[in-house]
Amino acid sequence: MIHAVPTSRKAVAITFDDGPNPIYTPQVLEIFSEAAGKATFFMIGDQMKKNPEVVKQVAALGHEIGNHTFTHPKLSLLSTAECLEEIEQNEVLIKELTGRKPVVFRPPYLDYNQDTVSLLMQKGYPMIGAINLEAQDWEQPGVMHILEKSREGIKNGSIFIFHDGYGDRSETIEAVRMLVTELTLQGYQLVTVSELLKLA
Repeated sequence: MIHAVPTSRKAVAITFDDGPNPIYTPQVLEIFSEAAGKATFFMIGDQMKKNPEVVKQVAALGHEIGNHTFTHPKLSLLSTAECLEEIEQNEVLIKELTGRKPVVFRPPYLDYNQDTVSLLMQKGYPMIGAINLEAQDWEQPGVMHILEKSREGIKNGSIFIFHDGYGDRSETIEAVRMLVTELTLQGYQLVTVSELLKLA
């Protein structure tokens, strides 16, 4: 699992899981358009079906959409066939809505086993983690907690994880707004995960 990329470039990738969401995803898009940066959204199929217009907007603005399975299960509890179906069903939907096949994958709950790894290798997907897991933005631990724990991961090539889907994500949005401002002031480029992987 890739949590960061070795690079001399001042670039980081900020990622969002479990969307798209009609309230929070557009707010993220606004933050990134003001910062002239790009983000990566690991979207879930059943959320994409509910919000196809948001998916199209994300893609149209040049952000990356990564595969995060169709229903967000723990992959280690599934058979290989079920696991493959989760990945491929979402892949088909992303291609249908955006015209592009996803090229990066993040397992739900960052949960995987050897079968998952073999499957992803066959499909050619790099498995994407993140460096700021202690921020635990999904638990709504407070804006400052999310921000401080994410700051600890600021360095060339870092991948950050946040959530724009499920529940109240206002703390995340606020923390990301502040983090993006700080990163921009420090001269970091905000790139997609795919772009970051190319810098390795």
